[in-house]
Amino acid sequence: MNEAARKQRNEQRLTECFPKTAARIAAVIKDLEAQGIRPRIQDAHRTIAAQIDAFNHGFSKVRFGFHNVTGAGGKAESLAVDLLDDDHPTGNPPRKYIILLAEAALAHGLQPGSFFGLPQSLRAGLTKAIQDHNFDPNIKIGFDPTHIEATGLSIAEAKAGKRPT
Repeated sequence: MNEAARKQRNEQRLTECFPKTAARIAAVIKDLEAQGIRPRIQDAHRTIAAQIDAFNHGFSKVRFGFHNVTGAGGKAESLAVDLLDDDHPTGNPPRKYIILLAEAALAHGLQPGSFFGLPQSLRAGLTKAIQDHNFDPNIKIGFDPTHIEATGLSIAEAKAGKRPT
């Protein structure tokens, strides 16, 4: 994707997010861009039908998630995005990208999907890899490494109307 289209896509997708979450995601994007990375928001808000499809095809573990959150009148208020490396949009993202994305997400109060599904015994290794900028292929990565999401609330709370502060 050319640079203008990538930036336009990111701006549009940020409008699908709850404002406080959008600001944090925008900061993550800025941090990654400062390192020469070209992050692209692949998905922000998803319809329930799209979420069910993702669930049915094994791309999600939930039938309703932070991507599906809406506010008054059905306005999209996604609390998550899938943030791809636009230079490697298909297949497995480079390990360096995954680690740097996780670092930026954590720095801005977001939870990276690179921790999803990891037992506690492996989380410490990933945390240390993030801190040390260790891109070693032996470090275990969770099942959704390009996903970042709000913290401080559960999916059920978000569905019921709670939003991050």
